[in-house]
Amino acid sequence: MDQIGKVSLHNGGGFVVKIEFEYMDQNGNRKTSKTGSDITLGRTQTVDPGSLGVPSGSVIWLKANVVAGKDNTASQGFIYESGNGSTANYTITGTTLSNTMGLINVTSDAVAAS
Repeated sequence: MDQIGKVSLHNGGGFVVKIEFEYMDQNGNRKTSKTGSDITLGRTQTVDPGSLGVPSGSVIWLKANVVAGKDNTASQGFIYESGNGSTANYTITGTTLSNTMGLINVTSDAVAAS
């Protein structure tokens, strides 16, 4: 399972969406993080899961909290590692009641040593 430090979500749908995470705690219980701020049509937001209360080392799944609509949880899980330079990039499209979310890619912010 890949390790990441951030997750981005691009909103290509006709609704407002907020980032949340489902994560597995140390006891194997699935929990839900705090909720991020509004992402409107055409906008992209990048979040460090730790800023929403996810402990480093947790297995996480992005949850798109669609305001007044059908939420969508990613099928691809990642290990959240605070400070990791990799970002999982997602997009969500559709309408409030019929939307689709998918992983686009995982990018690295690694800077070459000088």
